[in-house]
Amino acid sequence: MSAYEPVIGVEIHVQLSTRTKMFCGCELSFGDPPNTHTCPVCLAHPGVLPVVNEEAIRRALVIGLALGCEIAPRSIFHRKNYFYPDLPKAYQVSQFDIPICGRGEFTAIREDGSELTVGITRAHLEEDAAKLTHEGGRRAGAEGSVVDFNRGGTPLVEIVTEPDLRSGSDVATFLRQLRQTLLFLGVSDCSMEEGSMRADANVSIRPVGSHELGTKTELKNMNSFRFLERGIEAEIARQERILSEGGRISQETVHYEPETGHITSLRSKEESHDYRYFPEPDLVPVVPDPAWVESLRAEQPELPVPLRRRMVAEMGLSAEDAEVLTESPELVEYFMQAAALADPKACANWIRGELRAQLRETGEEPWQSKVTPAHVAALVDLLAAGTVSVPAAKEVLAGMIQTGDQPAAVVESKGLAAMDDGDLAAIIAELVAANPDQAQQLRDGKDKVLGFFVGQAMKQTGGRANPQSVQKLVREAVLGE
Repeated sequence: MSAYEPVIGVEIHVQLSTRTKMFCGCELSFGDPPNTHTCPVCLAHPGVLPVVNEEAIRRALVIGLALGCEIAPRSIFHRKNYFYPDLPKAYQVSQFDIPICGRGEFTAIREDGSELTVGITRAHLEEDAAKLTHEGGRRAGAEGSVVDFNRGGTPLVEIVTEPDLRSGSDVATFLRQLRQTLLFLGVSDCSMEEGSMRADANVSIRPVGSHELGTKTELKNMNSFRFLERGIEAEIARQERILSEGGRISQETVHYEPETGHITSLRSKEESHDYRYFPEPDLVPVVPDPAWVESLRAEQPELPVPLRRRMVAEMGLSAEDAEVLTESPELVEYFMQAAALADPKACANWIRGELRAQLRETGEEPWQSKVTPAHVAALVDLLAAGTVSVPAAKEVLAGMIQTGDQPAAVVESKGLAAMDDGDLAAIIAELVAANPDQAQQLRDGKDKVLGFFVGQAMKQTGGRANPQSVQKLVREAVLGE
């Protein structure tokens, strides 16, 4: 047991997938030629004036409502002053002491089923910086850097949590389910690879039982939840090692190198007063109509965490089923349509199991394939009725993926209908006669040998035998049951 307790808070930057930038009419882009989506406003030419993107305001409110945040009746923008090559104005338009969304909380579900509630300090609007590309190495050893201003001015919501997290694993769980929530809301594509969702962790440790906060470091530039989790654990270990050797933690920004597992210092960490915040004089306050806010609240979809609870409590799914099926809104919708037509648990098993496994060959997701939710439900019903065996159903599924035909049509065209017990009984009699040693083992009480007979029957019938029928007929033939 460590003598120290980690204390972790997270800052999440989410690019809003609006059509245009936060304060100008330039279209958002990813992967377009550099510096092709710019204008005098986002390049900070003298004399230009910004105009707030109303859709960005709407999406920020939608996020705040989902996080249970207090919605500010009046919020304002500030200038956050610092110089860096990716910031043409030498300040970032952000929000400081009056953010659009105040305190809230978010509850995630751990793998063991326990719940993790994280306080939300604020969720505020701001503009993204341009993109710096370092040539000839990483930032510290680069030969030079170039700037692409296409990203500059992209609408961002920054979500800041309370220091309620205690491990890298909890941080990853929280972020994954927060990302799912944002996807369900339709406010962002949340691509870690493309940088439309970025997370930084503020990490400190303190003696177990203490309520005082230790000196924190900020872990930045992580492009996956897995790397962030590993980086946090490495930083916790580094801080514990420093304190155990009598040293002191410096407040700084650090970087985790996934290839080596090493933590390196980037720079000393700024305090808020270092940015010399002051109100943005070119933008009026944001005063959302209360009726509009309430209409947005009423339009909120069912979100992943409460949906997972309902799937387990009302639909008979396992916690793992619910976790997998809430990966995306498209997968949830696909499953729900199938579950409305057939047994939900059986539909979940086939969608998250065999269907997704077979679709890996085509690179498709279930909702992109020729197999509709109604196809899945019909296949589940065929299995429940004993019309096809499980091995045959897998072959039927492969046929549906290829042709899009109804499962009954695939069964008929491929001759996959399950054999009736009369035809199967003769085959079982031959198998029992041909395998006297296994038959004797069954008489001796070794029920596992039934698996041998099931396998032989499946092989001989091309997968058309029903495994339950095989077991019943073998028992009748050998034991007279």
